Formats: sequence, C-alpha cells, structure tokens
Amino acid sequence: MTDKVFDGKVAVVTGAASGIGLACAERFAADGAQVVISDVNAERGMAAAERLQALFVHGDLSLRADCKALINRTIEEFGTVHILVNNAGFQHIDPVEDFPEDTWDKMIALMLTAPFLLTRYAWPAMKAQKWGRIVNIGSVHSLRASPFKAAYISAKHGMLGLTRTTALEGGPHNITVNLIAPSYVRTPLVENQIAAQARTRGISEDEVVEKVMLKPLAVKKLVEPSEVASLAAYLCRPEASVMSGTPVVIDGAWTAG
Repeated sequence: MTDKVFDGKVAVVTGAASGIGLACAERFAADGAQVVISDVNAERGMAAAERLQALFVHGDLSLRADCKALINRTIEEFGTVHILVNNAGFQHIDPVEDFPEDTWDKMIALMLTAPFLLTRYAWPAMKAQKWGRIVNIGSVHSLRASPFKAAYISAKHGMLGLTRTTALEGGPHNITVNLIAPSYVRTPLVENQIAAQARTRGISEDEVVEKVMLKPLAVKKLVEPSEVASLAAYLCRPEASVMSGTPVVIDGAWTAG
C-alpha cells in the first residue's frame, strides 16, 4: 500500500537516521509526504535527507530547546506540521542497583519528555488545521517489563499514558494519537542490545536472541523496521481515522499469553 495519500502533508520523524525512524521516513516520503528528519547523528541524517529529498534538522531531543527548534524550523519551512512520529531513543542495560543516574535522566528526557514537548509544540498547528496524526513508537515494553531496563521501560510505559491522554484531548480537533508496540525490531539499536545483554547475563549473543528476545514470542522472529513503518503509515491514513488512544501491538503474540 504505497501511494501519494500524504501528498501535501508534512511529516516530522525523530531518530530517523537509522532503524525504525529511517524506515518511517522512507515510507512517508514514498507516500508523498514532505518529510522532516531529526537525529543527533548529523552525517547519517543529512545523507538520509538528501536521498529522500527531506529536510534534516540536527538536534539532541533530550534538550528542551532542540525540541522546540525542530518544530519551529518545520513550521518556518513548510507552514505547519501534519504528522509527528516520536521515535528517537536508545537503550541501556544495567541491574537497577548499578543503573547510572545520569543515564536515567537522559533516557527519560529523550524518550518521554521529548515526545510530550514535541506534541505540545506541534499541537497548535494541528488544532488550527483540524487535522493531525501523532504516532508514538513505543514497545512491547510499554505493556510488559523485563529486567535490567528500568529507565527504558519506565519511559515506554509513560509514553502509553501520554498517548491515551493526548488522544482524549485531540479527538475534538481531528487529532489522533496512537502507540505502536513492537517486540524486538531488527535495528542497530537491538544489535547493540544483544551484545549488552550477553555481557550482563553472561551468555552468548545467540542465546540472548533465542532465550531472551524470542522466548516469549509464539512467532519466533524479529520485527522488521519496514513492518513498523507500514503500520505507522496506516495509522495516518483515512482508513484509520477513528483509531486513537490505543497501543497497536506487533509482537508475535508475546502479550497474548
């Protein structure tokens, strides 16, 4: 389902230099949107933007000023924001007693505070045009917990609460807000996590995939970034106009048990 359904729409995608964010940027561009790519990695972000004829805005979204600058730059260039995909994030694996306090602060700032701020800054434009679509890239860990991921899981749980609340507030203005909750996705982030979990748990990387990541799944495979991107695009299409405030799970039946 790739057409020009988003022709004339402006889509902001965070963390879009690689992984899920890049796949989302590619999909929205293919469907006709003017894409704005945000990432802390300037080299990869600029390369992706050039290839997709997108605008690249460099920034560290754990900083309030950079969140505001991203939306302001988008509105200066294109006049509005129609679609916001909150994807930027990272993972850190540590037992709770060893979890660095500064890492906690950074993760909550990037993965929970930033989606709130970006939503807040984009909201007036969406409200004025009576149309907005916000897709929060959560995780199965928005619904389930696992050891050694205190800040990550706290942020992802919080993102679901943010999704539900903003969906209630956005409904009267034709603004929908949904959260995609995938199990482990085949991204560079997950590849790094596999290595980190192997060190923390004292097992091999193959065992991490088999015994940790895929163990709770009935469908024993990693999610592909393009699958998440296709779902994100669907949530912004007319066919999903009354889908709002919900976690859309793509997890190989992990949460079914």
